Amino acid sequence: MQGSHPINIEALLSHVPLFNGLAPQEIAKVARGTREIHASKGDILFHKGDPCSGFHLVVYGQIKLGFTSPQGSEKVVEIIGQGASFGEAIMFMDKPYVVFAQALTDSLLLHISKSVIFDELERDPTLCRKMIAGMAMRLHQLMTDVESYSLHSGKQRIVGYLIREVPTTEHGKNLTVTLPTNKGIIASRLNLTQEHFSRILHELTELGLIVVEGRKIHIPDIDRLRAHDR
Repeated sequence: MQGSHPINIEALLSHVPLFNGLAPQEIAKVARGTREIHASKGDILFHKGDPCSGFHLVVYGQIKLGFTSPQGSEKVVEIIGQGASFGEAIMFMDKPYVVFAQALTDSLLLHISKSVIFDELERDPTLCRKMIAGMAMRLHQLMTDVESYSLHSGKQRIVGYLIREVPTTEHGKNLTVTLPTNKGIIASRLNLTQEHFSRILHELTELGLIVVEGRKIHIPDIDRLRAHDR
């Protein structure tokens, strides 16, 4: 998918929390090492084993990171949404990508080159701390995922996921979660088969804990649902 008009990369970068505090001339320097990527739904951004020359920032859209087995089955590792970035750790390690990245929807991304980031990190320790904090949060989430896969039942994983997805603006009873993508991808993200995922949603529906309406999951009483996360 090609954009009909070029975007203002400097303006976009100036609104990215990672680059808060950079002077306009520094933003301009980062922008010179940044290129826009317009991806249509289904486009592959990179394959496992491809060299990494920087990291990506999602302006809008959704990107799936995952593995594919020799038999063709797929494991979704992460779903990256608007405003989030990915690829920083591999960039610092100077290693090839260990996952593939595919657009789940029409998406616009910025690819920020390793060379321009490394130059800026030498000048700005605050940027360095922000990037380390971001990678630490990603590692913490990975450890949480490993704990969930190892110690929690499928039902606990789904309930925990739904609770985490409740918008921060919603409180009390009669809450609604909108699934960010199709159920098969979310099931893979939770290390479940799609059939198992659907069966658990049906069980939760039968218990009166949720009401499924397409991608919208209505939660009549989150405290009752939370009781099944233990």
